[in-house]
Amino acid sequence: MAQDTVKSVIEALLFSSDKPLTIEQIKNVIDNLDNTQIRQMLAELGSEYENTNRGIRLIEVAGGYRMATPPDLAPFLKKLYKQRRPDKASKPALETLAIIAYKQPVTRMEIESLRNVNVDGVVASLLEKDFIRIAGRKNAPGRPIVYGTTKAFLEYFGLKSLDDLPKMDKFAELKPVEEKKDEPEGIAQ
Repeated sequence: MAQDTVKSVIEALLFSSDKPLTIEQIKNVIDNLDNTQIRQMLAELGSEYENTNRGIRLIEVAGGYRMATPPDLAPFLKKLYKQRRPDKASKPALETLAIIAYKQPVTRMEIESLRNVNVDGVVASLLEKDFIRIAGRKNAPGRPIVYGTTKAFLEYFGLKSLDDLPKMDKFAELKPVEEKKDEPEGIAQ
C-alpha cells in the first residue's frame, strides 16, 4: 500500500472513531505496518495539519490518538453550538472527581472525610458516566471498595495520563476568592 494511501486510511480511522485510537488498533486494521511506521505516519499527519493551519489537529490523549480542533477556533465553534447545552458536571461531582484523581485508590469514607458530606449519589453518578471505576478493595477492616479514574476521565479532560494533572503545589499558590458581603458598604459590623 502506498504511503499516501496508508495516511488516508489512518486519517479515516481517526475521523470515524468516537474514542482515541491506539497504535495497536490501527495496526490491527493495517496489517503490513509496525508500530514505528504507524507512529511516523501519525507524526506526519499531525505536522501536515499544523503546518497548513488546518481546522483539525492530531492529539495524543488517554493512550491513543484522536482528531481535535485547535483552541483558537473555539469562538467559532461556540457560535455554532450555542444552542446546544453541554452536560456539565456539578461542583460536588468535580470536587469528588478531583479527590479520586489525586488520591486514588481511595475509599468512599476517605472521600467523605475530605468533603464532609455523603457522596453516595455523586459516586454512583461518576460510575454511571464512566469517569471512575471500582479499582479493588482496601486491605482494611470491612475491605472497603476503592475507586480510581478511567480512560473516559482522561479523554473528557484531554489528559494523556494522570501525570498531566496540575501539581498540588500550584493550588497552594492560588489566592482564595473573597465572598461578597450581603450588607451595603459603609455599615459597621
